[in-house]
Amino acid sequence: MIRQSQQQKLVQKLSPQQIQLMKLLQVPTYQLEERIKEELEENPALEFELDATPNDEYSEDENLDDIELSDDSSEKIDLEDFVKGEKGEGSDYEYDGDYNPNKNTTQSFVRVESSFHDFLLGQLQLLSISEKEQKIAEQIMGSIDEDGYLRREVFAIVDDLAFSQNLITTEEEVKEMVKLIQQLDPPGVCAQSLQECLLLQCKRLANDTPGLADAHLLLTKYFDEFIRKHYEKIQKQLNLSDATFKEVLDLILKLNPKPGSTFSSGSGNKLYIIPDFFVFNDNGRLEVSLNSKNAPELRVSRDYIDMMETYQDTKQKDKRQKEALLFIKQKLDAAKWFIDAIKQRQRTLLNTMQAIVEYQQSFFISGADTDLRPMILKDIAEMTQLDISTISRVANSKYVQTEFGTFLLKYFFSESLQTDDGEEVSTREVKSILTKIVDQENKRKPYSDDKLMELLKEQGYSIARRTVAKYREQLNIPVARLRRQI
Repeated sequence: MIRQSQQQKLVQKLSPQQIQLMKLLQVPTYQLEERIKEELEENPALEFELDATPNDEYSEDENLDDIELSDDSSEKIDLEDFVKGEKGEGSDYEYDGDYNPNKNTTQSFVRVESSFHDFLLGQLQLLSISEKEQKIAEQIMGSIDEDGYLRREVFAIVDDLAFSQNLITTEEEVKEMVKLIQQLDPPGVCAQSLQECLLLQCKRLANDTPGLADAHLLLTKYFDEFIRKHYEKIQKQLNLSDATFKEVLDLILKLNPKPGSTFSSGSGNKLYIIPDFFVFNDNGRLEVSLNSKNAPELRVSRDYIDMMETYQDTKQKDKRQKEALLFIKQKLDAAKWFIDAIKQRQRTLLNTMQAIVEYQQSFFISGADTDLRPMILKDIAEMTQLDISTISRVANSKYVQTEFGTFLLKYFFSESLQTDDGEEVSTREVKSILTKIVDQENKRKPYSDDKLMELLKEQGYSIARRTVAKYREQLNIPVARLRRQI
């Protein structure tokens, strides 16, 4: 039986403005420009202010909500009706540089560079091959990754040629072209495994290269033992002296495991960190500043406000005018909310960073990891009177530039550990000491996790062996066997 009932309940729900602020808080500086550019393109009522004047500046006292569509109270706009469709996600396109409203947005200013793929194709043009072989080679080159490896199976390339280019070929033909491409530069390109890559590079070396024959034999027969650093076993099998074996290892270690990286290293594809905050030490007084890109000069369009007032003054409005007025008010309110969200973002970022600097004052003065205090999100949340989730959003993907380097904000958050003296220290301090111990160890006889545990205990840090192993893995330090050197 279908029944109809009426009930009343209290629900906590975020407003569209709060959702927009939460999303903006997560955005780091290098993405904020893209987010602002997207908003500027979507909302003509929002402007980038280049030359601010008192008359043109956006004023919070200017309440757009007071403007009504007509004298009839039944025609007032409910803001929720048009805020629901407000976007908060970032744009899919990339934006590099400062926004210029006078610049044609369809124009693109880019630096033209040849890619690794173009570099290979350029060499292919110099070869005397048939049209069919040319197409096969181009398909193979298109399957080579940025490291220079051919990760795709030969039979899959045969299928790709059949489906995409309607070219019927065989695995033998593809393999022949793979061998041909492997003769191109850089040495080792188009290999299907690390072992093959290193062997291809060995073949390019002069025959009289010291240790070349033994290196080729090692990579051919004892590659698995080599990558596991079972050096004693390999040396015994090859019957080599310590000096000769070291010569062989040095030769192999000079080979490039990623041949594609030699070309792409200067291609400008590296990710450069843009700090969100700057901390300066002025004679013991720490000063925190926000990257200027986090404080863009935005304003509500004066033209759109004038249009709103003009429509408002019109006594008789037809349906078309009312729809235009609704659109204008929607865009004006969206612009006002976005500006408010950006300003709130600035205040939240600064308050959070100032609290972190105050809590970790010793570190920002000395730069020593041992001066880092144990700190969790709750500590900063209590200092700023903000929610823990808000602090988490601020700390996510944000960087601060100091006199001692640029750090991810998450770097300053760590759990506490109690020493033998009863003092609470940061786990970051323990990791720093662990790194120093490993750096200073004898690489011929590296310390085991049990030995590392004992050495830490001697310095007053009583932690279990499994904890040592966990910290070692977090620091990307391999086990003792893999740290061993000849």
